[in-house]
Amino acid sequence: MMRRPKRAKHPKKINFNVDPHHFINRDLSWLQFNRRVLAEADDSRNPLLERVRFLIIFSSNLDEFVMKRVGYIKHQLISGFSHRSVDGLTPTEQLATIRAHILEDLTTRYSIYQKLVVELATHGINIMKYKELEAEDREFCNELFKKKIYPVLTPLSVDPGHPFPFISNLSYSLGMILKNPQTDMVLFSRVKIPEIIPGLILLPSMNGEKRLRFVRTISLVKNNLELLYPGMEIQQVVPFRVSRNADVDHREDEAQDLLVLVEEGIKERRLAECVRLEIHTKFDPYMLSFLKDSLDVTDEDVYTDEYPIDYSILKSIVDLDLPELKFKPWAPVIPKLLADEKSIFSLIRQGDMILHHPYESFSGTVERFIAAAADDPHVLTIKMTLYRTGDNSPFIKNMIRAAEKGKQVVCLIELKARFDEQRNIFWAQKLEDAGVHVVYGVLGLKTHTKTALVIRKESDGEILSYAHIGTGNYHSQTSNLYTDFGLVTCRPEICSEVIEVFNYLTGSSLKTDYSNLLVAPINMKSSFLNKIHNEIKNKKDGKPARIIAKMNSMEDEVITEALYEASCAGVEIILVVRGFCCLKPGVKGLSENITVLSIIGRFLEHSRVFYFANGSDDATEGEFFIGSADWMHRNLHNRVELIAPITDKKLKEKLWEFITVLINDNRQAWVLNSDGTYTQRRPAEGEEETGTHQAMMNLTINREKV
Repeated sequence: MMRRPKRAKHPKKINFNVDPHHFINRDLSWLQFNRRVLAEADDSRNPLLERVRFLIIFSSNLDEFVMKRVGYIKHQLISGFSHRSVDGLTPTEQLATIRAHILEDLTTRYSIYQKLVVELATHGINIMKYKELEAEDREFCNELFKKKIYPVLTPLSVDPGHPFPFISNLSYSLGMILKNPQTDMVLFSRVKIPEIIPGLILLPSMNGEKRLRFVRTISLVKNNLELLYPGMEIQQVVPFRVSRNADVDHREDEAQDLLVLVEEGIKERRLAECVRLEIHTKFDPYMLSFLKDSLDVTDEDVYTDEYPIDYSILKSIVDLDLPELKFKPWAPVIPKLLADEKSIFSLIRQGDMILHHPYESFSGTVERFIAAAADDPHVLTIKMTLYRTGDNSPFIKNMIRAAEKGKQVVCLIELKARFDEQRNIFWAQKLEDAGVHVVYGVLGLKTHTKTALVIRKESDGEILSYAHIGTGNYHSQTSNLYTDFGLVTCRPEICSEVIEVFNYLTGSSLKTDYSNLLVAPINMKSSFLNKIHNEIKNKKDGKPARIIAKMNSMEDEVITEALYEASCAGVEIILVVRGFCCLKPGVKGLSENITVLSIIGRFLEHSRVFYFANGSDDATEGEFFIGSADWMHRNLHNRVELIAPITDKKLKEKLWEFITVLINDNRQAWVLNSDGTYTQRRPAEGEEETGTHQAMMNLTINREKV
């Protein structure tokens, strides 16, 4: 089909009335978040292998940041976008400050890595250098190389008959300068370390000792290169890695087939321009120059690093079966009510439920809800939104089974979930093949809401609706790692509006008068602003006024300015923001009454919870909400999101208990300073250490004992 030329992609329109001094740069704030993750790798209070895991997470986060955010800013420059960010920086200035921050963190990361290597050795886990190996070990490595590694390696040289090879995103490679002794021709060659080969090789134990010894695969390849280049002189060998831009532009409004468009986007991302070249510190200047020219990168895109460069190779160590060096295992609890073997629908009819994962079981609650709907002969319809889901997802299987049993099954799959597009396309096709009605959402918007709806014909002939509204994805694997809330209800006033939301997603509904639900991009932002202004009014009227909001990220300028107004009016505001936060707390005359916390630890804080005192000192008289949206422009304007009110007093008490734990955390909590840096809370002398995750595990166990 004919396509019009792509238009340059520009960021969201900046509100030029805002004062840049009121805001922290989004990308620098995100880098501060990742620095907090890195600090966990250096915190001796964490078990050793968990510290190694945090080092891997930091590195993976940084990879994604470079691909998405650095790629995005580079697109701005290419498209001629010269406007300043909300905090007053040009794209060029942002890239410079980002680079300076990353360079500091890379130095810190390597220092932490060196300390971890020493500590691992004290526990009998050694990362050996090839040159340190005994003859017996070298023989083992060389034989392993010949049998299992050599056959899958592909040397690619550059000469008049062979162009520079394509370097795939995040691939780990050895670059070489070779010389042909017969012709004196000097050329470049590259060998990729395939992902199918583990980054660390476990050596056989010596004399029955319990010590675990690993050698880096890349060093094994490096020391056997003569087998790949017999007769050639290998003059220089340098490891390097490439990161490519993940910010691929799509004109969705010009697409006739969204599925085809996303598939094309995946291909484009694979071939996207290089935005970072990581190379070993002991590089050959000629090789670096050659790589820069071939990859079309500048000095600002080059980052030098010591081994291992690709820190994901340490996963082999994290996966060791050494429970004494890891967090104590946690087994999610099935709430007492749901431990009952009665029909889950009869249990829901007894009253609303709030589920808190991973403290409470995801498989025993949410998965059970959908599985029961698939099998129950009285269920007529199942509707779900899927933003991210894992392989072998029980939700996919249950929807397919329900469709095969003749139920009407509708699944909205978000094809544009970044880095999960390929998986989502695969499952969309599987569901369609099974007879599930698959839709891709509203044109121009991502569907980010986490919502399921079940329509059931009861024994008396009445048609009832049951809904699950969550803060996290329907993803069985991440449900054990991410903290999320879910509301399960059959209240007509909620379920009737959930039906309307699905009509909006699958049909052409233009409903705007939602009375209970906050739906983006329809009424969510205006509702939040009204609630903030109501707290201001209550404060001026002498009534209790307080705002507590927990989310992943915070950057919407309009809500930020409204919070500043509330702070100036004397409203106490506590924000718990795990990731980046562009609001500046503690600024005299602006945000003196605002505190911003970030909780970092064994679980990823993913839940979104909002509380407004609403003129009462009694927390249970206040307004509580949970849902899928952060206070970010993209969530409030460019995504379909759903936030639900929590009205039951017992459920409010459960949420308030969690909020209280967050606020009192002196172990995992970091406090945002007005300059954008963070300070970690520590227990005062004689004070008991209280971390959110351990406290919630204890509370969950104690609650179920009662």
